[in-house]
Amino acid sequence: ERERERERERAPDPAAAASDYQNIPTTTMLRAQPSAISHSLLFFFSVLLAGAVALSFVVGGRSAPARPVGRPLVGHLQGPFMSTAGGRPCTPGFPSAASARRLLKPSRAQMPEALLFDCDGVLVDTEKDGHRVAFNRAFEKMGLGFEWGVEEYGKLLEVGGGKERMTAYFNQVGWPANWPEDETQRSAKVKEIHLLKTDIFSKMINSGELALRPGVERLVSEAISRGVKVACCSTSNEKSVAAVVDLLPSDKASQFTIFAGDIVPKKKPDPAVYILASEKLGVPPERCAVIEDSHIGKCAGKSAGMTVVVTKSGYTGDEDFSGADAIVDELGDPGNEKVTMDFIANLMPSA
Repeated sequence: ERERERERERAPDPAAAASDYQNIPTTTMLRAQPSAISHSLLFFFSVLLAGAVALSFVVGGRSAPARPVGRPLVGHLQGPFMSTAGGRPCTPGFPSAASARRLLKPSRAQMPEALLFDCDGVLVDTEKDGHRVAFNRAFEKMGLGFEWGVEEYGKLLEVGGGKERMTAYFNQVGWPANWPEDETQRSAKVKEIHLLKTDIFSKMINSGELALRPGVERLVSEAISRGVKVACCSTSNEKSVAAVVDLLPSDKASQFTIFAGDIVPKKKPDPAVYILASEKLGVPPERCAVIEDSHIGKCAGKSAGMTVVVTKSGYTGDEDFSGADAIVDELGDPGNEKVTMDFIANLMPSA
């Protein structure tokens, strides 16, 4: 019996053990085994540290000036970032998702090898007070009795090319009563009117009635000084285009190659004129940058596989420019530069 009592005294009491465990200080328990709270805190600070490293990479890796990715905020450029073309404006100072992706992607800005300008609406805002007026004067001289109003001509500009524009108009409202019904003869009459209109327009340019748009001469000078080839790609008659290009100082105008008029079988939005320019200049499409002002011009440039900057003109402000690489109201004279060669270089595909 005494032996059994001694064994009972040596055996641990479960109730006492539980009581002793409950009396262990909390700090001792925490030291003895990591809790879920300590694991959570460790994870939180790890994520915070990783975020700080990523942020320093984005900010530290970005070169100055800030990368011009796409569409500027309406009316002017604000903040170090702009929204992508066709999207909603970003909050000034914060990149859009597309901007962030470009910054995180290792790339080296490369100057384009060729800068291709449209003519009408880009070099000179010619449509409303230039070509429209010249067409109306030609109609009057030919005794046709047609006169294109400002709004009406804006709709007609959806058709690329002056001869094509007249043909579309006559097909809609009816051909002049005394004209032949044969299609070939009608086409010859349209060409006759267009030649007269071109002569009138050239005289308007030479008389100083129309002037270069802001920033054109500056950007052309900058391109030439960087060794970038310059050209003008237009659906207008070559004589009219040459007259506009000649508004530039002679040392700059002489650097231009002109691709205009019927040099290609299809007019914009077909990319033929830009593809031809790429071939003749010996510059791959991806190394060409285009300055356009219209929806059909933007489509032509992008379809050719080129970088396109849109500078809105009098008739094109409300057109659809989604897909353009950048959109501005003007190129900008010195001191108010909106588009520079460095700006364009940062829009070009990575090397």
